[in-house]
Amino acid sequence: MELTHLDEKGAARMVDVSQKQATERIAKAESRVRMAPETLKLILAGEAKKGDVLAVARVAGIMAAKKTSELIPLCHQIPITGVSIEFEAVGETELVITSFVKTVSQTGVEMEALVAASVSALTVYDMLKAVDRGMVIVETLLVLKDGGRSGRFERGTRRL
Repeated sequence: MELTHLDEKGAARMVDVSQKQATERIAKAESRVRMAPETLKLILAGEAKKGDVLAVARVAGIMAAKKTSELIPLCHQIPITGVSIEFEAVGETELVITSFVKTVSQTGVEMEALVAASVSALTVYDMLKAVDRGMVIVETLLVLKDGGRSGRFERGTRRL
């Protein structure tokens, strides 16, 4: 397997995508946050002291997707055409955060989707840490990517 972010001498490099065709590309990622049942109830009722946790986490995730190339050293700046963040309560103790990112570009948006989901999860933690310091971000993973030369990747149902 060739590591594209390394040159022939093993030094880090940004991959040259100038010869690639710009195509529609999508990526979907998830982060899961486990917390006390009372904490999840606060979120769902919109009763957190700092405000609407989901609204703030949604905006944070969208902003993070747009700033990915500033956070991850070898990522390209990508013209993102769409970002959405969704939340789903699973059971009494888990919040699933799903990010969906879209572009027409020469490279994919997997990192943008992963960063968006991660920062949304971190924002949930930040807004509720005074209530529940025991919260845990248990996983962040790529669920789907499509477009480009490597085609489609879709994760099965593996969960922690």
